[in-house]
Amino acid sequence: MTDPISPLRLAASGMRAQTERLRHTAENIANADTPGYRRKLVSFEEAVRFGRSTGEVEAGRLRLDQTELPRIHDPAHPMADQDGYYRGSNVDLVIELADSREAGRSYEANLRMFEQTRQMGASLLDLLRR
Repeated sequence: MTDPISPLRLAASGMRAQTERLRHTAENIANADTPGYRRKLVSFEEAVRFGRSTGEVEAGRLRLDQTELPRIHDPAHPMADQDGYYRGSNVDLVIELADSREAGRSYEANLRMFEQTRQMGASLLDLLRR
């Protein structure tokens, strides 16, 4: 990591990845009551460019949670089968809120690192100009 920009790139990559995670968490929360909706999961992977690891992080492929969808009994629901059941969503709001909070805190930590690195670079430039 001899590149002086790399701490900025690392922090920025973390912010981009957490933004993606927050977006999917928000979609999950918005669709918690949508029949048949499967929770979206995002994982993080180490970025590779030109065949080499950069140390940066990026959001991996989007996956759908394959846990069983709950059967909900509501004969009046338009999607209910002949027995009065329909498939609900596998979104757990407690888990989504916890994930959202964790992603927000990680984003803030990366933002602080980005800002501190930028300030250190500016201070170094000021010293060199004297």
